[in-house]
Amino acid sequence: QGSAGRTSRGTARRASGRRSGGESARWPGVTVDSSKAKTSLEALKISLRQLRWKEFPFGRRLPCDIYWHGVSFHDNNIFSGQVNKFPGMMETVRKVTLSRAMRTMGDLFPLEYNFYPRSWILPEELSLFVDEVRMRKDSNPSWKPTFIVKPDGGCQGDGIYLIKDPSDIRLTGSIQIRPAVVQEYICKPLLVDKLKFDIRLYVLLKSLEPLEIYIAKDGLSRFCTQPYQEPTLKNLHQVFMHLTNYSLNIHSGNFIHSDSVNTGSKRTFSSILCRLSSRGADVKKLWSDIISLVIKTIIALTPELKVYYQSDIPAGKPGPTCFQILGFDILLTKSLKPMLLEVNANPSMRIEHEQELSPGVFENVPSPVDEEVKVAVIRDTLRLVDPQKKKSKDTHLSFHTYLLIFPTKLQSLPAGVAGMKDKQHKHHSLKLSLKLKFYLKLGSCQSLKQAPEASKELPDAPKSAEAALPSLCLKQVFPKYAKQFSYLRLVDRVAALFIHFLGVKGTTKLGPTGFRTFIRNCKLSNSNFSMAAVDILYIDITRRWNSMSIDKESGMCLQAFVEAFFCLARKKYKSLPLHEQVSSLIELCENRLAALHGKRLLC
Repeated sequence: QGSAGRTSRGTARRASGRRSGGESARWPGVTVDSSKAKTSLEALKISLRQLRWKEFPFGRRLPCDIYWHGVSFHDNNIFSGQVNKFPGMMETVRKVTLSRAMRTMGDLFPLEYNFYPRSWILPEELSLFVDEVRMRKDSNPSWKPTFIVKPDGGCQGDGIYLIKDPSDIRLTGSIQIRPAVVQEYICKPLLVDKLKFDIRLYVLLKSLEPLEIYIAKDGLSRFCTQPYQEPTLKNLHQVFMHLTNYSLNIHSGNFIHSDSVNTGSKRTFSSILCRLSSRGADVKKLWSDIISLVIKTIIALTPELKVYYQSDIPAGKPGPTCFQILGFDILLTKSLKPMLLEVNANPSMRIEHEQELSPGVFENVPSPVDEEVKVAVIRDTLRLVDPQKKKSKDTHLSFHTYLLIFPTKLQSLPAGVAGMKDKQHKHHSLKLSLKLKFYLKLGSCQSLKQAPEASKELPDAPKSAEAALPSLCLKQVFPKYAKQFSYLRLVDRVAALFIHFLGVKGTTKLGPTGFRTFIRNCKLSNSNFSMAAVDILYIDITRRWNSMSIDKESGMCLQAFVEAFFCLARKKYKSLPLHEQVSSLIELCENRLAALHGKRLLC
């Protein structure tokens, strides 16, 4: 019976191979480990079925091409392939870290970063917040502000509340352990059906170096469930009026689950754009402003990310490549200006919601709006990172490389190899000629004129699944618009200097020796700024930043180094605006390090 079973299974496998034309033998398909996918599992499964890729829901002993994690890069120990999380992303987009990054960029480029609300970090900036509010009220008695307090590690609306005065901040013991951000509340949002809403837009960070960003053409609009009124002391605590979080509003009796993308408490962003367009709004300008907001925000986040990345995946060591889907929460003002609320490292990819059948009994019900948007985002992210496309592309590039190396008729190559004197060159060229013979066999080409046709005939991945799919829902915005935004990447270059002097691989903090080496190699000390003054600067800034950090590792973090760098730039170029001071010092340091590197090469 066992023998018969094996025979029948073998026959079935051979028949299957014949039916597929042998494609599966040549192209085994992309393998995806979904064992850590968590709440995104259902959307991922649908995407993999559409792509006809191989899923391993319980993991795999052999390496997979792609690992899909639900929470963080460290969900699994991975040494190859691709993983859908960057190391350090969760820490980088936390409310406090994001606010600091946006403030740094706002100091350099105030007009470019006015899409993020004015923010203060608690508890360290509480006195500063109180003083600034008091001064502004004294100068303008008619100013009646509202502020929103957000816990640093909070999510799904947890711990968020509104205040009218700094004295209303809840100074409990937890704020020392769990810092918070207090921001100016946007009192005049755009309303639809008299309701406040925000936009959840999905952004793919496909690569960090070089920077590659994609934006989904559609997103979700999440509505409050109570008609909006400007904040007063009476309505400050009405969360269903002021907070757009889905996880809060779903508990409202007014929440509407709808099968239509145009109605209900969760709709597609495209349906809102259609409505705005019908009212005569400039939707193209709105999209342009949103793209600008996304690119500028990613530029603000990448310096910190690069420090985490080199720590977890040091250059020269084996490790996976990374990509990540981020959730951008954006609010439109009454004048259609997009304002960034926050960035989510792990945006919900659930495509169903809980429905209460009877008291205490719940059932998961499909959500058509979520499925339409989220499945497309996951599926097209996978299409963009498809490792087999990269292999196919590399094969074509290799073929053209060999054609360029040998600008003669391809069949005459072996004779040229025989005439070489150097044995090493002869061996290398023989390998090249063997590879060329392989390409000749595949392409059936005889000369350079036939090269373009030959490249078309090279074997490629099966196109049946790809051909059946709709066009990509993800649009590349960087490097497509790199020329317009590259001048903003000053802190990126400062981070490159910081990483250069870290010395020990796998660390994220710069020691005093590394800082002194940076000053010495870039020749920044002089009679007015001695090495003793360098040590004092390092100690003062490092001690202050470490006192604000939960991380107790000693040394200078990137943000502290950026502050020290800005301080040095102000000292050296006093008459210039800050961004020109920093740019000038960066160029000086880069040029001096390049000259030093050239001298070492000569030695």
